[in-house]
Amino acid sequence: MNFFGIVIGLIAFFIIGIFHPIVIKTEYYFGKKVWPVFLVVGIFCLLISIFINDKIISAIIGVLGFSSIWSIHELIEQEERVNKGWFPKNPR
Repeated sequence: MNFFGIVIGLIAFFIIGIFHPIVIKTEYYFGKKVWPVFLVVGIFCLLISIFINDKIISAIIGVLGFSSIWSIHELIEQEERVNKGWFPKNPR
């Protein structure tokens, strides 16, 4: 039996779940101006995943990279959610 898909799916689910509060806290404390950090981390992870021989680890690092890049979009969306009053705005 092959459990690679289940393991990768479970870890992808966990990574995506972790990025949700990261995006919320990042927008709260720094705003969307830090989006280049997510881009650099995402590109770095994607490049690293190419050179990793282990399929599961490579896939996990790839999911981490794409989740980081997707967080750029979510950071912009989070700012809109804050403006709508759905999330608290930083008083500073």
